[in-house]
Amino acid sequence: MTSVDGLSSVARSLSERYHFMAEQIIEFKVQRYKQGQPAPTYQTFKTLCDDNTTVLVALQDIRRDQDGSLVLRHSCHHASCGTCGMRVNGKEELGCVVKVLDLGTSTVTVEPMRNMPIISDLVVNMEPFYDRYNAVGMPYVRQSEYLDEADLAEGLEAYQRYENCIECNLCVSGCPIMGSDELYLGPATLAAARRVIEEPRGVPTKPLLDWVDSENGCWRCHVAYECNTACPSEVYPGDQIMALRRDLTKRKFRGLFGRGGKG
Repeated sequence: MTSVDGLSSVARSLSERYHFMAEQIIEFKVQRYKQGQPAPTYQTFKTLCDDNTTVLVALQDIRRDQDGSLVLRHSCHHASCGTCGMRVNGKEELGCVVKVLDLGTSTVTVEPMRNMPIISDLVVNMEPFYDRYNAVGMPYVRQSEYLDEADLAEGLEAYQRYENCIECNLCVSGCPIMGSDELYLGPATLAAARRVIEEPRGVPTKPLLDWVDSENGCWRCHVAYECNTACPSEVYPGDQIMALRRDLTKRKFRGLFGRGGKG
């Protein structure tokens, strides 16, 4: 199904049908890895992309038309599930929302997230992430922000919404400490802990404060703020880590003056 120049017949047919759209043949340099290999390698593919083609869709096209052994993870296609996290041209991204032509490069390099074991190709083992993250016990539903002048609907005590974090792991991939210290709790976990301390919802906060007040907790952060840059959901983990440090500093001062800790 693939022609000599690497462009699939399906993509060529689509090109002829939608010739009015801006289209380019883009080269994808994809990191490949299978269990048992001594080290990852790179493989190049060419596929046709238009203004609406995302990195995820391009990779799906490559998998369908050129190499069915390419392994990637995806689900919702609209930045809600967090499963298509990857590195695109060296940056942590959700592949489903990055438009290929917007990158402005004739070659797009795609790699799996860093700081996690690779299972195959672009899929990493998320178990270490969830072991740390779930230990916080953060409820998924939180009180919602709303305009002061807004009126609550009859029968409602308050507006609620889901937490921002979509558990994509991009902040962990971008964190420069995670690659050198596997015991570090990490930005996602620390941000979740801060949300519970900010809005406990029945969860005891003193054990959480004790947990993050350690050499592998919020004091291990080097304040690079790469996690803030990587986060697609406005969690701002770096800011949350700094807020934890303020919480702990206040607690220490309260203890010095005999006022007790927050719990």
